[in-house]
Amino acid sequence: MQRNPQKPGRWLIVVGAILIQLALGAIYAWSVFTARLIDAAGPYAFTASQTAWVFSAGLATFAIVMVLAGRILPHVGPRRLTVAGGLLLGIGYLLGGIFGDSFWVQLLGIGVIGGAGIGLAYVVPISVCVKWFPDKKGLITGLAVAGFGFGATIWVKLAGSWFGGLLNTTNVFGLPDVQSVFVIYGFALAALVLLGSLVMVNPPDDYVPAGWTPPVTEHNDHEGAVDFRARDMLRTPQFYMLWSVFMFAGISGLMVIYCIKLFGIDALEHHGVTGASAITGTAMAWYAIFNGVGRIAWGSISDRIGRKTTITLMAALQGVTMLITYHAFISFGLAYGFVVVAALIGFNYGGSFALFPAITADYFGNRNVGSNYGWMFTAYGVAGLAGPLLAGYFKDAAQGASQPEVWMTPFVIAGSVCLVGAVVMAFTTRPKRVPPGVRLETGRKLASDMT
Repeated sequence: MQRNPQKPGRWLIVVGAILIQLALGAIYAWSVFTARLIDAAGPYAFTASQTAWVFSAGLATFAIVMVLAGRILPHVGPRRLTVAGGLLLGIGYLLGGIFGDSFWVQLLGIGVIGGAGIGLAYVVPISVCVKWFPDKKGLITGLAVAGFGFGATIWVKLAGSWFGGLLNTTNVFGLPDVQSVFVIYGFALAALVLLGSLVMVNPPDDYVPAGWTPPVTEHNDHEGAVDFRARDMLRTPQFYMLWSVFMFAGISGLMVIYCIKLFGIDALEHHGVTGASAITGTAMAWYAIFNGVGRIAWGSISDRIGRKTTITLMAALQGVTMLITYHAFISFGLAYGFVVVAALIGFNYGGSFALFPAITADYFGNRNVGSNYGWMFTAYGVAGLAGPLLAGYFKDAAQGASQPEVWMTPFVIAGSVCLVGAVVMAFTTRPKRVPPGVRLETGRKLASDMT
């Protein structure tokens, strides 16, 4: 473990974290490829459910591997774990590019191997940044993961429109559009992660930012001071309450990520709007931009009004937005309205990825946030399976119908679970009991508990 808090400076670590997350956010660009993958006249002719399975496998593997990553992080160190993740991510996309005319190869390459790479690398910037910034946990986790949201915008626009769109202009190794882009992305994603890994180092165990005094709470300890081990955390009801709220937020957001382009085309064409595909592409980009903005904004807000209040407000706002989206488009079918709603959904959804690492550190300690958040993130893995598959199921069940009514049920489900999450969060409090063998004043385990 590196001991010098000046090498590198803590804000340089944030820059490295953003570079890593820019690469990892490529998974959120999946919807830009779905229309070509399900085109019956194209080289793939996947079903909507098959494309959902690739996306879901990536998210589920991402979440499962994060548990492992959190456990091994203290042993292998943040830099080596990041490098391993970047290499796996790049290899997964290269396999999906070179051999990806088959659904099963895309499932393995993009979904499983690429998802595993994301899982290994994702936990590192969060864990490292929380340790360097205990004074700004909400803001800094927002910045650390903002690249994930902004990265999606970059990869969507590069594939779809910038410089003519890689999907329209590339022919790497003579491969068709989607596969050609995957090859390019494989090299680019690995390079970004490896570059960011250079500054992924932990501060000394006793590091405290200059001029910062930890706030004292009603329990006579400060947020993040009591270090729950994963096994202690898993015995608390608060973990399962937070886990369920995270899962609900994930299900709603991921359903929209998967279906936003297809729904937008159906809704706008139903109302006779021309250029529906281009408009939905713009909406996807703004969704991704505000996904990144929301991580920073909600994280910063939570430092001021508290994590619990912020998550409750965010979930409630997302629920209302989801429930009115379908009806707004059936009534108006306005292009700009679609872009605005997509941006608002992305803004709220992105906030989850700043707030849940921060509240995990608040409730269960800063020291073990890597392993503890790995367990918390399994909620996202469950959501990664449920959300896209539900959306794909409803589309396939419509037997090719191109009416916006196809998408009503997913939006109703998404809005309802968000409102349930807001209620659960309102009743969630910090754990009052200290895990065995932990000192309140230091957050260190007693010698008797170090077996």
